[in-house]
Amino acid sequence: MGKFEVKKATNGQYYFRLKAGNGETILSSEQYAAKPSCMNGLDSVKKNAAVDARYEKKVAANGKPFFVLKAANHEVIGTSELYQTDAARDAGIASVKVNAPTATTDDQSDAAPAKPAGKPATKPKKAP
Repeated sequence: MGKFEVKKATNGQYYFRLKAGNGETILSSEQYAAKPSCMNGLDSVKKNAAVDARYEKKVAANGKPFFVLKAANHEVIGTSELYQTDAARDAGIASVKVNAPTATTDDQSDAAPAKPAGKPATKPKKAP
């Protein structure tokens, strides 16, 4: 069974990743300024994942295939990793279709941030 992981980036923005049962990331979101917007994006992935017409197959500049998932308004709501083959990309789409609609949500965005390292003591400037 798949799961969505919701996280907070170091810049304070929120994003999610859809992971398959084996732990592989199969879809990643953009970054959102507010957590409710991120959660709306996640819900949109759940709703649109089963609709074939919402997937757009693409090829990256380096020639590797990938796909995007779009909402009904044609906005991109998730982007896949780069794949080695078209068949692997198509398997990624199939995995999103299977995993997203019933995926659980693991909200890690409120996890305590790592403690910053102690501030180094400033040395007095030398007189000229």
